[in-house]
Amino acid sequence: MPVCNALTVDLEDWYHGYCAIPSPAVAPDQRRVRPNTEAILALLADCRVKATFFVLGSVAAEDPTLVPMIAAAGHEIASHGYSHTLVTQLGPQRFRDELKKTADILADQCGEAPAGFRAPQWSLGPSTAWAMDILKEQGYCYDSSWNPLPVVGDPRGPRGPFRVETTRGGLLEIPPMVSRSIIGNLPTGGGWGFRFWPRSMIRRTIEGLNGQGLPAVLYLHPRELDPFGPRLPLSRFQSFVSYGPRTDASVRLRELLKRYQFTTLKELAAAWQPA
Repeated sequence: MPVCNALTVDLEDWYHGYCAIPSPAVAPDQRRVRPNTEAILALLADCRVKATFFVLGSVAAEDPTLVPMIAAAGHEIASHGYSHTLVTQLGPQRFRDELKKTADILADQCGEAPAGFRAPQWSLGPSTAWAMDILKEQGYCYDSSWNPLPVVGDPRGPRGPFRVETTRGGLLEIPPMVSRSIIGNLPTGGGWGFRFWPRSMIRRTIEGLNGQGLPAVLYLHPRELDPFGPRLPLSRFQSFVSYGPRTDASVRLRELLKRYQFTTLKELAAAWQPA
């Protein structure tokens, strides 16, 4: 039986691209998350795929019709926090407060509390065990933040789902996809890496994981279907890391959605039985 993979969408706008500088005040007519999300929903409908949307609470609050539109299409609504601030900068109490605030907004808009969480810029991992305790305390079933990459994560971490023990019991961790190479793990599962590395490498990685019985977890930002949209004033390096090349992710994404089987992270987590 084919292994199910997962497509995840970090639902944020173009100005949430880099956590190290504050997000600018943007007028409503400069926001681009809605049309870009509509494009993602159209692509998913055409491919008959259900995805997991990690929604930023502030975005949901600015446009209260966005989450209901996504949920009505049958997609999972999960949490991306509220302010797009790194978990390490929030600290325990502010992290808990953001979780509660976002969960209340999402539950009010779609009728169901989020079961999953993803931290902005993968800022949750082995060094922030306190955050996993808080996620479990707040009733979350899974997290998808432990990126097995250098610098932003733990390059020695597992590439498939695994259980993390907290003071309140176990929590399932579902990491994003990376590709192994002679220079270390590469970010092929989403962001700039998904659009930069060869399609053949991405297909080999998905098939390699599936051959081990592991899901490939892809991730997407709405701005990645808007290659000529606005960008934050960053250095050349920061801009590439945050936005990548000005290419549209939809062409290669459509190819993968048609080729492999996908489900939501909530469904994947419910079915996952670690060895």
